[in-house]
Amino acid sequence: MFNRIFFIAIIIGVPLSVIGSLMHWPAVLLFVIYCATIIALAGYMGRATESLAIIAGPRIGGLLNATFGNAVELIISIFALKAGLISVVLASLTGSVLGNLLLVGGLSFFIGGLKYKQQKFNIYDARHNAGLLIFAVVVAFVFPEVFSYKLNDADSLTLSVWVSVIMIILYVAALLFKLVTHRGVYQSEHDVAHGDETAEWSKWKALIVLALATLAVAYVSEKLVHTFEEVGRTLGWSEVFIGIIIVAIVGNAAEHASAIIMAYKNKMNVAVEIAIGSTLQIAMFVAPLLVLVSLFFEKSMALVFTLPELVAMVLAVFLTISLTSDGDTNWFEGLTLLAAYLIMGVGFYLL
Repeated sequence: MFNRIFFIAIIIGVPLSVIGSLMHWPAVLLFVIYCATIIALAGYMGRATESLAIIAGPRIGGLLNATFGNAVELIISIFALKAGLISVVLASLTGSVLGNLLLVGGLSFFIGGLKYKQQKFNIYDARHNAGLLIFAVVVAFVFPEVFSYKLNDADSLTLSVWVSVIMIILYVAALLFKLVTHRGVYQSEHDVAHGDETAEWSKWKALIVLALATLAVAYVSEKLVHTFEEVGRTLGWSEVFIGIIIVAIVGNAAEHASAIIMAYKNKMNVAVEIAIGSTLQIAMFVAPLLVLVSLFFEKSMALVFTLPELVAMVLAVFLTISLTSDGDTNWFEGLTLLAAYLIMGVGFYLL
């Protein structure tokens, strides 16, 4: 049913996005059309990456899902940077971290836990990811924030560039560690391949759908960015709320759906790889890349978040680590993560 709805939304939404932009329809109406179209396109990206996950295996499949899911976020953020909306970009990065850890992880654990009393995943991956989460958020994000109080803007930007380069190098090294040098070393009895499952699409069809959907998302995302200011004024939303809640949910719709489906099918290794792997990719690759890309625009972006954003991300990281370090989940742990997301959402709405 959802596949048909997404197909209809794309067939209607893409032409309406073009027509509405040319005819200058009201910003709020265009905002709704753009968001719905991006979510529908993300749904197709999710189906394509799920097919690739079956073909390539859980780790590479989860990585592909996170990568193409974050591609939407990256595209939206680049256009926002070009428009000078740095606070929206930083807020959307915060929203991605909170959304992946608390919303995606919480929904996956909750919905999967309603069907299965206990769901297990690779405990070695959980411990490995815990260390990287602490490095990416607690070390690499907090450090520039603290030093920014003593540095001028130019020095803060220089520090952010150095931190970004180091984070990207470490992220590439982490992929090399998991997928090449130590592939298969840290396996548990739950890392069983689902060899009897058939991919919905062939490899080439999935790749073509991913490419076309990404191009369409790039076009619609550029139009979406130009509605932020007027929508914020009309609905009374701050740029921080738009970035943390709206852009983050729309930009990560593909992995939201995929992770929940994988958890419902008891494929927790893939679900966790999508939720936590996507967070690591946002923090260690997408955010640093945006810092480097911003150097080519009129306004450069330092890796300096507001204090509420930073505190929210640190709390989300430690809560997630405390609930996932034992290698198993249940519906109550999922509900705990969702409760934390709702509390933070209300806080940022009122901010």
